[in-house]
Amino acid sequence: MASIAVTRLTKRFGATHAVGPLDLTIAAGEFVSLLGPSGCGKTTTLRMIAGFETPTAGSIRIGNADMHGVAVERRGIGMVFQSYALFPHLSVFDNVAFGLRLKRRPRGDIEKAVQHVLGLVDLAEYGGRMPRELSGGQQQRVALARALAVQPAVLLLDEPLSNLDLKLREQMRDEIRRLQRRVGITALYVTHDQGEAMAMSDRIVVMNRGRVEQIGTPREVYERPASLFVARFIGQCTVLEGRLDAIEGTAARFVSRVGTTIRQSPRDDSRRHKARPTKPVPPRTATVGSADGSRRGGGWSGMSITPVGSSRMGNLSGRRHGDGESWPPAAGCLPARVRRDVPRS
Repeated sequence: MASIAVTRLTKRFGATHAVGPLDLTIAAGEFVSLLGPSGCGKTTTLRMIAGFETPTAGSIRIGNADMHGVAVERRGIGMVFQSYALFPHLSVFDNVAFGLRLKRRPRGDIEKAVQHVLGLVDLAEYGGRMPRELSGGQQQRVALARALAVQPAVLLLDEPLSNLDLKLREQMRDEIRRLQRRVGITALYVTHDQGEAMAMSDRIVVMNRGRVEQIGTPREVYERPASLFVARFIGQCTVLEGRLDAIEGTAARFVSRVGTTIRQSPRDDSRRHKARPTKPVPPRTATVGSADGSRRGGGWSGMSITPVGSSRMGNLSGRRHGDGESWPPAAGCLPARVRRDVPRS
């Protein structure tokens, strides 16, 4: 396994600025997902790292080697494509052995390596079958086995589960993660599915319009989104626009445009954030009611409002008191976001 270091990586197609400048470092053995909507540049970034696209500017390093001018087959990567790209006229065994034969490995070594990786993906008894005789999930496993057979330093996966149904997708994402941990390989995974990224990744790189919006663990990007785009893209949300009305010691009071008041008290780490005047002190709890202080229809308590970067947003979640109704619903358990338009004076 090897690390990946991308520095000021940029790609233009004519007048279209597709990616960058992008900086990213992936540690050896880490599983990182490039997450974003269609057209955000995530697949183009992956293809530049693989060597299928030439960067307009910037550098790529895999391990200690600079990849400038290095051919795809010499980069030490394994690639799993969205379409699987299996050879329809070759058996499962021959598909997996293809890369090893190109490297002119001895026949005995090829036999052992193919049987080993087919065992890893639970297809040890399927070597003699043709791709058309396999289910979609089994074809995906063959593609994964073929990528791993050559013992790459880095595994690159371009939306490999997008052609599968929901149940099989959930099963396969768990298998890919389990296999990556077992082998210990560095993996870079492209997806537009937030659930896949959240379930599989050590870190997530959220991209939008060719640029990185945020890099962080799944918990960090969900609980501490760095921008309005991230807040809206990672899960469903409700955005309440309003103003920071008052600071009362280390607590704050917000008033939304519709007159809802949100009073918050600080977390234990308030000292760390007091030195950052551009962000309100992060709260532990908040109480929400109407602007006149009443709680018509039941107020809210136990809420958490988390600052979100320069867009001055926060998460809002908690339990409604008075009638025992919980929010968000237990099935979804999704936060609402609160936007704060006015800086603290």
